[in-house]
Amino acid sequence: MAAKKGNLSISSENIFPIIKKWVYSDHDIFVREMISNGCDAITKLKKLDMMGEYQMADDYKPQIQVIVNPEEKTLKFIDNGIGMTADEVEEYITQIAFSGATEFLEKYKDKTTEDDMIGHFGLGFYSAFMVADEVHIDTLSYKEGSVPVHWVSNGGTEYEMSDGNKEGVGTEITLFLNDDSLEFANEYRVREVLEKYCSFMPMEMFLSKANAEQEYETIDEADLKEDDVVVERIHEEAKMEEKENENGEKEMVEVSPAKDKVKINKRPVAINDIHPLWTKHPNECSKEDYIEFYRKVFLDYKEPLFWIHLNMDYPFNLKGILYFPKINTEYDSIEGTIKLYNNQVFIADNIKEVIPEFLMVLKGVIDCPDLPLNVSRSALQNDGFVTKIADYISKKVADKLSGMCKTDKENYEKYWDDISPFIKFGCLKDEKFCDKMMDYILFKNIDHKYMTLKECVEENGGTLIDPKDQKEETAETEGEEKKEEPKTTIYYVTDEQQQSQYINMFRTQGQDAVILNHNIDSPFITQLEQRNQNIQFQRIDADITESAKEEVKEEEKENFQKTADTLTEVFKKALDNDRLNVKVEKLKDDKVASMITLSEQSRRMQEMMKMYGMTGMDPSMFGTDSTLTLNANHPLVQFVVENKDNENVPVICKQLYDLAMLAHKPLSPEEMTAFVQRSNDIMMLLTK
Repeated sequence: MAAKKGNLSISSENIFPIIKKWVYSDHDIFVREMISNGCDAITKLKKLDMMGEYQMADDYKPQIQVIVNPEEKTLKFIDNGIGMTADEVEEYITQIAFSGATEFLEKYKDKTTEDDMIGHFGLGFYSAFMVADEVHIDTLSYKEGSVPVHWVSNGGTEYEMSDGNKEGVGTEITLFLNDDSLEFANEYRVREVLEKYCSFMPMEMFLSKANAEQEYETIDEADLKEDDVVVERIHEEAKMEEKENENGEKEMVEVSPAKDKVKINKRPVAINDIHPLWTKHPNECSKEDYIEFYRKVFLDYKEPLFWIHLNMDYPFNLKGILYFPKINTEYDSIEGTIKLYNNQVFIADNIKEVIPEFLMVLKGVIDCPDLPLNVSRSALQNDGFVTKIADYISKKVADKLSGMCKTDKENYEKYWDDISPFIKFGCLKDEKFCDKMMDYILFKNIDHKYMTLKECVEENGGTLIDPKDQKEETAETEGEEKKEEPKTTIYYVTDEQQQSQYINMFRTQGQDAVILNHNIDSPFITQLEQRNQNIQFQRIDADITESAKEEVKEEEKENFQKTADTLTEVFKKALDNDRLNVKVEKLKDDKVASMITLSEQSRRMQEMMKMYGMTGMDPSMFGTDSTLTLNANHPLVQFVVENKDNENVPVICKQLYDLAMLAHKPLSPEEMTAFVQRSNDIMMLLTK
């Protein structure tokens, strides 16, 4: 054909400079678009072959070649797909808003499915101009009698097209890189980008460097393939060694047989896996396969706890694998990675519209060809369908966990400490997930035995009411004066070491408590109380339980009150704190002299203030501060009452207060310094 010049046809919605500079947030993404278009072209050709509209050669091997050329500052993408005629180049390349894949699907809608179409030749192709000053297309259509086409554009709105000289069917795109993008003429940089976006593309992909020296490898002649290029044939004689036989005589023995080998041009190795694990049926995958895939994709050599293989065809196509890694102790440090793919093409990490927020603490891959992607494929279009995908993923995770709890309780308990932060986070973020998981949330008690919420409530003498029944009861009694129902208290520990004094008292009284030592537990138990209005959580140092106290007899009450008043006055004076709350009790455990309690309401208010950066405010504004509880049965406390004017009483008071505080929370540096010095002074008194 005669050389032809023209202007690119650009619709008002797709202005070329915007495509060139701002459609794609990451410039290296052009590599993905070029490869995707190549895969799309090959897929089309294979479909035509299946439908009998094209006859592939017997030795046809679908593949994409990527060639870097540092000397010429170029980057080539070559596919052996469907190719294009001059008319198709003009239609699909020069008319940016028109999609070749869209028309192809329309034409063959009764014979093929959209699932196999990765990209749309058009907008994706123009991402090349983010890194190239000039782009050449050399293409030859599969159609009989087609003439090769050569197309050139320098990044403006003009192009030039003429007959080309390409021999094989397919398309070759050459990018003449601009000065700001010469990194993409580097083989190692391009390999890095290919591994980032194209590790699991469905067509084999090969990377090479132009004009590189030929590399060789030596193989056994029996392993020789038809397409191997033989450079040299090598015969290795059998290797003999002198060895002693059963009779003690020495003889020559063959230790390695004669071998015929061949030196060949090094075989190209595809840099992608065209059959990733998630595309296989779970029955085809072994434990070793899952672990190897996990290590390869996430470079994490710690073995995951377990995994979920997603495999769904209806009502939408979704496959993937979600791994539950061993989670760090602190919730703030949890970092997961969910890689999102569209027909094995990498889209992004952790797209929140598709992946429920609480699942982002996991590691995994999800491939959904039905995703409605926008023009750059890097973000999702607004679509209710996306919400359905997120709901499905959430449901599958809940099904896996609940199933494990029912059928493999031993392992479920073993994993619980690692997975509980993620499950609790999920319950806070997703009501449906919470409904499904509520019966399978475990609580570890002070003897490290695991219990469900129902078992915890029953352990404390109550009955767990289903939240649905609560709602129905509330609806029925609406407008009536509501009677305050007694609540079942579940006691909890946040630090076994710090609160060991309280734990020992609980054990002595035959009481139990659960361990809630994670940052997420505070908001989680608040949610549980809201869902189950007949239960309340209380830390074991929030108050002294009735079972730990002796009842003050009627005839003792007057003297007991005088004792309490005396102790309050003496301690406030010794500690120089008029606002100190002092409470006197007769505790059954006479080894405990003093304890600090802080009401559950005050503690939660302080935790909320800390969470929202309100640490400068006075906690007492929102409720009473901590209370010093003194045991009237302890000899030291009795000494203070009987010897309130003794010179050592202030020291004893301060020491009793700090000892109680130490069992409640860590002392400040200044308080700890004073406590240590005072302890030394008290020991010095013993030496006199």
